[in-house]
Formats: sequence, C-alpha cells, structure tokens
Amino acid sequence: MSTELRAVALGGGHGLQATLSALRQITSDVTAVVTVADDGGSSGRLRRELGMLPPGDLRKALAALSDSDPDGKLWSTVFEHRFGGSGALAGHAVGNLVLAGLLEVLGDPVQVLDQACRLLGVRGRVLPMSTEPLDMSADVVGLDSDPNSVRTIRGQVAIASTPGRVKQVSLQANGGALPKACPEAVDAVLSADLVLLGPGSWFTSVLPHLLVPELHEALVRTSARRFVVLNLVPQPGETAGFSPEQHLDVLSQHAPRLRVDAVLADADSVPTPDRLRAAAAELGARTLLDEIAAPAVPGRHDPQALAASLRAALERRTDRWR
Repeated sequence: MSTELRAVALGGGHGLQATLSALRQITSDVTAVVTVADDGGSSGRLRRELGMLPPGDLRKALAALSDSDPDGKLWSTVFEHRFGGSGALAGHAVGNLVLAGLLEVLGDPVQVLDQACRLLGVRGRVLPMSTEPLDMSADVVGLDSDPNSVRTIRGQVAIASTPGRVKQVSLQANGGALPKACPEAVDAVLSADLVLLGPGSWFTSVLPHLLVPELHEALVRTSARRFVVLNLVPQPGETAGFSPEQHLDVLSQHAPRLRVDAVLADADSVPTPDRLRAAAAELGARTLLDEIAAPAVPGRHDPQALAASLRAALERRTDRWR
C-alpha cells in the first residue's frame, strides 16, 4: 500500500493504540484524533489542577506513533513510565507531565502535540478532538428497582464503570455549551483517504467523536472511505451483554446520517455473522470477518493482523470477505 494514503483514526486508550500501530504498517501519513473527556487517574488530576486537556490518551497515541529507532523507543518508554511511591508524583506518567509543562510554555495544545511529535519522532500527527476539556454524561437504565427508570451518570470514569446499561451519551464544554471541534482535526478528516472508528470503549472513546458537531459533520461529509473496527469482547459496565451488531445499532442511533464502507471484526468474536452483516448493511457497509485478535493478550487486537485486514478491505480483496 502506498505511503501516500492519508489515514485518520479516531478513538482513545488502548483501542486507538492498536489502530495506530496497524496503520503505521500501511502508511506514514497517519493522524490520530483523540478524545478529551477523561476525568480519572493522572489525567483527571492534571485536568482539575491545571485546567488542561486530559493528557493520558494523547500520550498513548504519541507512543503508538513514535519512531522505532533507539532514540524514539527510549523517549516512548520514558513517556509511558509512571512514578511509583506515595508522594505527589505517584501515579503520574512522565509524558503527562511533559505535556503539562509544554502547555504552560506554549499555551496552544495543538502546538504542544506537534512539539511532542518531534521529540518522539512520530510518524504522522496527534490531535485532540477539541482544544478544551469536555464533560461527558450518559442516560443509564438498570440502576433502580424499575428497569425502565433512567438515571443520568456524569463523568467518563463513572460511565465506564456503571453497573447499569448505557443508552445514550452526550458531551458538554465548560458551562454546558456545545463542544467545539479542533479545526485541524476537522481538516484532517475532510482531507483523508481513510477514516477509522474503533476499536475502543464504545460509549466513552468511540462515540464521543460523533457528539462534537463540526467533527460529526466532517465524518458525514468526508470523501474518505470509512471503516469501523469492532471490539473483541463486550466491556463490563459500558457494553456488558452487547452483541457485535448492537455496537453498530448504537453507532447509528448517535449518527443516523453516517455511512460506512466496511465493518471489520474478529471472526471468533461474532457468534451470529448474519446478524452483523445485516446491521452493517444498514450503514451501507460490507463485513470483513478475520482473525485479528492477539493470541497472547485477551481482548486486544493484533496490530499486524489488523493491518492485513485493513489492506484487504482497501484493496477490496474478495477472498477475505465472509
């Protein structure tokens, strides 16, 4: 596959890391568009103390795209290193603190990430979906004796760990305003040849990109081919009990105008392929079932296998569609 392919991956956390690791085997022109609603751990602490974008998922994306030469590997390892102990630095990743320091010096989060890309020898670019931290809320059922009673849960961590069933999520900027997209992220989606959604925490990492109006519109309007990569297993809390096709149903509910070209899923993770194909067809997509799970790491995608499936989908190789 030509290195001129312009690819954009949207998501957060470990799911986005897997996608980026796969994409960099296909092209050097990769842009990560990362969620910015995290309110837990080191990211949550820095967000509350400094008012900055939560850096954790941005840091993970930088590490995934960092250069593989010795210097790049060293800086990637340092960025991912967490302080231990029980002092003020305990639990903080070094990369989170570097990003916080760069922000105090430069003031612009996009410039901060571009400088971090240079430091790590990143192939491509890392961008936030919004340049201001966002707050997430969700309508959840199953938390009361009445199974149809709806409660509003606030905060990404609380949503990800709720024992109830998430029905719908929403995003708010400071003061409850509509979130504004990072202009560079919108431009990247509009000029891309390939756009990937998923895998990742469905309600808190994948769907949030569709809740930022300008980014949502860009995903609908882009001439890029749009692929959805499904998770390997349901996630406790967010998608417990969800079938693969239910993930697509939720995606459609949050973005009724979004059309998709291909849905990629692990063959062993789809108990009823015909139902998944039908749900994908509702989005305008074909379904590619392949072996893309990492054998040694349950619940994680194998970047090399995922890259091979992406190539097959891009080349429309009929031998890989089932």
